[in-house]
Amino acid sequence: MRSFGKSRILIIGCGDIGLRVAKQLSRSHHVFALTSQKERFPELRDHSATPILGNLDHLDSLWRLRGLGETVIHLAPPQNMGNRDSRTRNLLHILAQAPHSVGRLIYVSTTGVYGDHRGGYVSEVTPVNPQSERAKRRVDAEQTLRLWAPAHGVALTTLRVPGIYAENRLPIERIQSGTPALLPAEDAYSNHIHGDDLARIVCAAVYHGKPQRVINVCDGGETKMGDYFDVVADAFSLDRPPRMPAVDLQKLVSPMLWSFMRESRRVTNSRLSELKTPLRYPSVAAFLKTISKNPSDPQRD
Repeated sequence: MRSFGKSRILIIGCGDIGLRVAKQLSRSHHVFALTSQKERFPELRDHSATPILGNLDHLDSLWRLRGLGETVIHLAPPQNMGNRDSRTRNLLHILAQAPHSVGRLIYVSTTGVYGDHRGGYVSEVTPVNPQSERAKRRVDAEQTLRLWAPAHGVALTTLRVPGIYAENRLPIERIQSGTPALLPAEDAYSNHIHGDDLARIVCAAVYHGKPQRVINVCDGGETKMGDYFDVVADAFSLDRPPRMPAVDLQKLVSPMLWSFMRESRRVTNSRLSELKTPLRYPSVAAFLKTISKNPSDPQRD
């Protein structure tokens, strides 16, 4: 096995959250990041990650990953079609070619695997009930990993994540476009986590994640989706979105957006304390108090 001095971490799917993770972990680890776009190499290097060219949709492009990471952080979403996650299967096929090289794998999944609970509470022991193809692919990935990890001596931590927000991930354009929200009586509960907090939790799982453990990574708030849009609109002095009944709104929005709007659940986060990393932003409102209210303010750049 190749030696690089520092322990090696391989990030699969190095987008916004992956870059935040890479920047933190590179202080004490040698971080590699898979990308299918060679033009992203400078950006990855700027975040102290060594880029590796490969595409999860093409197994033959992934052989350089074999034996590369002692810890693997899997942030890549499944492909866009079907009920099975072929990308995760391709990754595991490659990792299995170097037995005992991977000791820990952290998979970032979604709370969408719980499906609709009509506003009820869900925890990590709630049975999954995926209702969209997207969520079914995530369940397939979780189940595939859950079988693969113990068979290969790998400690698997699955982080189920809801809606991610940050200063660069707020629904400003949606609000400005006047896209309606549901009437309060019909609205769905949504759950959130700040991008920085998520990245910190992913890093904490490298050190504190229990083997074969599922953890909900959310702030534990109980906010309906329309109220979330309202609080963001208020913070930026924008008009609040109009409200519409579900029967009318479904005709106006895309099927993907509607799949988010129709599922209502309140996700609990009692296991989050296992990772020993308190959230910096316990709510969206707490975060919004820390940023400028004027989106054109030059100090925001």
